[in-house]
Amino acid sequence: MGFLDILLGRSKPVAPDLDRLFGLPSAAVTLEATAGFTPTGTGAVCFASVEGAAFAEAHQEAQALLDADAERSGPPVEVSRDEYGYSWLVSRRTPDDLPALVSDLHAVNSALEGTGFGPQLLCSVAAFQDGRQRHLGLVYLYKRGTFYPFAPLAGTGERRDNALELQIKAVLANDLRVEEDLGRWFPIWGAPGL
Repeated sequence: MGFLDILLGRSKPVAPDLDRLFGLPSAAVTLEATAGFTPTGTGAVCFASVEGAAFAEAHQEAQALLDADAERSGPPVEVSRDEYGYSWLVSRRTPDDLPALVSDLHAVNSALEGTGFGPQLLCSVAAFQDGRQRHLGLVYLYKRGTFYPFAPLAGTGERRDNALELQIKAVLANDLRVEEDLGRWFPIWGAPGL
C-alpha cells in the first residue's frame, strides 16, 4: 500500500483464503445442534462467465475434475445459468458427506483461480434445511474471504428471513469468519439447492 492510498483512505483488499471453506463441516455440527439445520448435499460455485477459449477450457477442466470422482452420488456435476447471467457449477453429494462437497467447492475455486480466472469467482454456497423445510445457504464470498447466511422465504417471491440470518450469524460466530458488513450479504436468488 502506498502513501497515496493511505491519504485517500483506500485499503488493501482481503486476499481470498479458500481453505476457510474447510471450516464448513465443523460449522455444520454447530448449526445442527443449535438451530436444527442439516446439509442437503448440494453446493455450488458462482462465477461471472467470460467469453473465450481460455475460460471455456478452465471451466471444462473444473467440471471434469469433479465428474471424475468415482464415489460421487447422484447426477454428475451440473452447470446452470441464473436469470442474472451468472453461471453456477453445482455439485451434489449425500447429505452426510459435507466434507466431500466442501472439497468439490474448493477444487472448483482453486482450478479457476489457478488458471487466472479468480476475478470471475463470486461466491460458493452450501445448502442446508431444517425440519420445517426452511432453506439456508452458507455463502462464502470469494473476494472478501468471509461467510454469511442466506435464508430465502419459501413461496413468497424474493423475500428473505432476516431474523433467521441474524440468528445463524450469532450461532456461527466462533466457527466461521462471518461478514460483518450486512450490506454485503447479497441475496442469491435462484441459487441451486435453495
